[in-house]
Amino acid sequence: MIIYPAIDLRGGRVVRLTEGKFDQEKSYGDDPLAVARGFRAAGATWLHVVDLDGAKDPAKRQTPLVEKLARESGLRVQTGGGIRDEAQVAALLAAGVERVIVGSLAVRQPDLVLSWLLSFGPERIILSPDVRLDAAGIPRIAAAGWQETTGVALDDFLTGYLAVGLKHILCTDISRDGKLTGPNSALYAELVKKFPTLQIQASGGVSSLDDLRVLRTTGSAGAIVGRALYENKFTLTEALAC
Repeated sequence: MIIYPAIDLRGGRVVRLTEGKFDQEKSYGDDPLAVARGFRAAGATWLHVVDLDGAKDPAKRQTPLVEKLARESGLRVQTGGGIRDEAQVAALLAAGVERVIVGSLAVRQPDLVLSWLLSFGPERIILSPDVRLDAAGIPRIAAAGWQETTGVALDDFLTGYLAVGLKHILCTDISRDGKLTGPNSALYAELVKKFPTLQIQASGGVSSLDDLRVLRTTGSAGAIVGRALYENKFTLTEALAC
């Protein structure tokens, strides 16, 4: 299981949001490159970067900063945040990013995103279904910065993309994000069982080394770790060791 330390960018700063809410921000410094290099020094090989400004307004994308992280951190970078057109995907890949994360658009315009998977290849695109569990416990996808629920069941969404070779997904249980309450391990275990060809990255709620140990037993291919690192719940070195 790969550990992906996370950097969320807003105005060039490293921040974390709770449940994706911009009015619930906590800042963790003004030098993202120094943070990324610290992750590299601790032994990380990948970096997960979210461009919060780009997610809110495509005109304010922080592509030059993302490129700096990709080219100067010594880490392989996966990044997303409001990806809306093919030119943005191409620009990020040209900037040295390894994988581009596509969220809401994959639900709203599946034919478009299917074409990207075919054009760029399944190793370069990650779909990022962010879910809330409904009253029956069925994960349903949220969009628009998690502010709206689409009603689309996660299983149906994934099945539609498998036909074109989808390989990577990053799934967040919104109710766990930024709260340090532990990940929804049952969700990831079920996804691994239902979709064995997918490389599934777990996101949201990791708060302890035990959380990572449990996620590993689910068969998850990766885990995103953010606030727990910044608030010293454990070190990245410890996370990689476990």
